[in-house]
Amino acid sequence: MSSVTLDGRRIANWKAFHDECQAVFGFPDFYGRNMDAWIDCLGGLRDGDGMTKFTLLPEDMLRIEVLHADFLRQEAPEILEALEECAAEVNERCIEYGQRPPLSLLLR
Repeated sequence: MSSVTLDGRRIANWKAFHDECQAVFGFPDFYGRNMDAWIDCLGGLRDGDGMTKFTLLPEDMLRIEVLHADFLRQEAPEILEALEECAAEVNERCIEYGQRPPLSLLLR
């Protein structure tokens, strides 16, 4: 299983969140820096479309581990909520296409 780590202490605002995500997921330079673009980039994890540095096999998942999630929940609950909702959206879209969910979200 591939994994990325986000540090909740470093992503207490939207700019920092998108900076961190672009770095850890390998989003392209033209990444739109909004949650629709986040979903679009991670929706192709099995396509090898170059929107992330990851290409998953059909049975693989990408674990997103959020360290210090309690800090993020306190300082920027809207970011944590959006992360949870958008990860679920990516998974739901893949299920609709008959694929396994590609994302696992672990809050620590």
